[in-house]
Amino acid sequence: MRLLVFGTDVNFQELTKKLGENDGFTYAPDVHFYDGDLQEYDLILDFTFDEQPEVIELYKDVNGPLILLNNVKSTLAELWFVSGGWTARIGGFNGLPGFVDRALWEVTSMEEHPDFGELNSLGIDWEHVEDRVGMVAPRVICMIINEAFFTVEEGTSDRESIDLAMKLGTGYPQGPFEWAEKIGISHVYETLTALFEDTGDQRYRVCPELKRCYLSAQ
Repeated sequence: MRLLVFGTDVNFQELTKKLGENDGFTYAPDVHFYDGDLQEYDLILDFTFDEQPEVIELYKDVNGPLILLNNVKSTLAELWFVSGGWTARIGGFNGLPGFVDRALWEVTSMEEHPDFGELNSLGIDWEHVEDRVGMVAPRVICMIINEAFFTVEEGTSDRESIDLAMKLGTGYPQGPFEWAEKIGISHVYETLTALFEDTGDQRYRVCPELKRCYLSAQ
């Protein structure tokens, strides 16, 4: 399997933990500065796509590989409209930090029944989910994190107590603030903002305290 991965050190570490070391895998930080031939690969994973969706123009006419874009904060339908469509095999996946080394990957496609056999070849179990902003797990977990920030802002509890209560009471592996640290406050904020813009649902209205933490981290 010829795999090309664009991402950060965190992405590479999580993917290596998931797949193991393989000399046949190529890692690079950014497709903008990659001078190789994209068509030489079987599978391309772009973890950085959500931060620079304009690179869809670099992928849209690449024939051959399956190209999976980390597009949690957007939809393929929107990308298709903005880019004018594509001839490449393009899908989406949940590549946010903390979600890669999981038993099941969430993937999206413009097709009703996509063939992502390349993931099967890597030993990655996957589930096709609806082409919606936030997919499934990020949508739920970011909403829980947001509610936890509201709880702290109201003075009802503190971060450590909320994390402990969620782990003991629900059996979650991480509490909401531990999840926020693992995912990254910027990703949480931007996912919630995209969800609120897409749905108008007040459940995704960003807590002012979360926004303050996001701005202070910039």
